[in-house]
Amino acid sequence: MKVRKYENKDHQAALEYILPPEQAIFTSIPAEVLATFRNDIFNQPFVIYSNQQLVGWFALYTEGSGNIYTNNKQAILLKSFSIDVRFQKRGFGLDSLKLLPNIVKQQYKDKNEIILTVHETNDAAISLYRKAGFIHKGENYNGEYGIEMIFRMSL
Repeated sequence: MKVRKYENKDHQAALEYILPPEQAIFTSIPAEVLATFRNDIFNQPFVIYSNQQLVGWFALYTEGSGNIYTNNKQAILLKSFSIDVRFQKRGFGLDSLKLLPNIVKQQYKDKNEIILTVHETNDAAISLYRKAGFIHKGENYNGEYGIEMIFRMSL
């Protein structure tokens, strides 16, 4: 498995990425992340590949002042994390999240914390993030679609 920044050569695979509607309500599909990235250079897309196939996707929001979930300007925000439905239940989600701290430390040396939010009803994601070492300290955010739990990981 390889996790790296999105490159133009990933575009076609991103367009073919599949998330069922019941999962897509909790995250952004790659095409939406790319549209955001074109307008906001701080929203850096990443790809997760296994055997030359795009299996997962996420973005890191790198600008500390744009992170509304913390006052820590050295925090980086994990957004839009998902695994293509065709590759779920194979460990790619947990394995890629376990690689994330080293990726952030290597590419964003000024960052000391990873933050993410997850909708309080998304039990599968909550379980996954906890297994990966993220901690919910009771902080929540009242989002557009309800309560978002704020998870943190110190680097």
